[in-house]
Amino acid sequence: MAQLPERPSAWGGLSAILDTPTKQWTVIAVLLAAMVALPFVTDGYITVIVTHALLYVVLALGLNIVVGYAGLLDLGFAAFFAVGAYTVGITTQYFGLNFWLALSLAVVFASIAGIIIGTPTLRLRSDYLAIVTLGFGEIVRLTARNLRETGGASGIRGIESPWIFGYHVQSNIDFYFVFLILAVLGIIVSVRLANSRLGRAWLYVRHDEDAAEAMGIDRVRVKLAAYVVGAIYGSVGGAFFAANLGAISPESFSFRQSVEILMVVILGGIGKIPGVVLGAFIVILAPEFLRGVGDLRYFIFAVGLLLIMLFRPSGIWPARSKR
Repeated sequence: MAQLPERPSAWGGLSAILDTPTKQWTVIAVLLAAMVALPFVTDGYITVIVTHALLYVVLALGLNIVVGYAGLLDLGFAAFFAVGAYTVGITTQYFGLNFWLALSLAVVFASIAGIIIGTPTLRLRSDYLAIVTLGFGEIVRLTARNLRETGGASGIRGIESPWIFGYHVQSNIDFYFVFLILAVLGIIVSVRLANSRLGRAWLYVRHDEDAAEAMGIDRVRVKLAAYVVGAIYGSVGGAFFAANLGAISPESFSFRQSVEILMVVILGGIGKIPGVVLGAFIVILAPEFLRGVGDLRYFIFAVGLLLIMLFRPSGIWPARSKR
């Protein structure tokens, strides 16, 4: 009888050290306290960069559900990011909706987009799946670039930032805490999904689709659920990204963005939530810390990534395998 895949611990290789809930919650409390204090003890530049890293945490958590949980390759994840941003931009600018209603519509449209991209890829695997998802991402970007409603190549400007209980969210510190809250909520939802019945179904489909279907798992529904949930993450990140910048353009949602988000997931450790968070901070912060070396910073960063892939092919924070 085939052995069912084991659900890995959320802490991966640190499970032996953080072996009690007290230790785990202590580490979480210290990290959260440091993140809350960070904008008050650093300059505005660091705050903006870390905010960008937190945005990538949200986006990578969404892609991690598609790639890490369900095992589906997606090279067009920036399309969901774009759907969220453009929905907020168009509905607030042209139809006068408030941000929160526009955000709700962004989630709905992104879910529909997840179904649209998921349906034709259900029977595809490997290279074919990559080609279809890549094409979907480029279709969304080129559509946004050529439609009058999306502002064409110039994009949309003057997007209003949200109000929360009478407080206008508009400063860099305000959006830092917005993305910090989104990242924390994204982690909580990801953990809950991983431990849910749907999460176990994703795990079985990822390891062996045919065996999972033989066990009674509806792989069509399970795959579509992964795309839809991932799309929701992407749309929420895109909506707040648009509100933060106040302007968007098609170049913000290029194939490069999809590759960077996928790189975060692979670099940190596919399917590992702490690894995804760590990968997002490395991908965003490392080039900034290397600014002192000038034009060589991207070369050094690329060499560093290559070394990580050579010596840690499963990612920086992979799941601890038990034999």
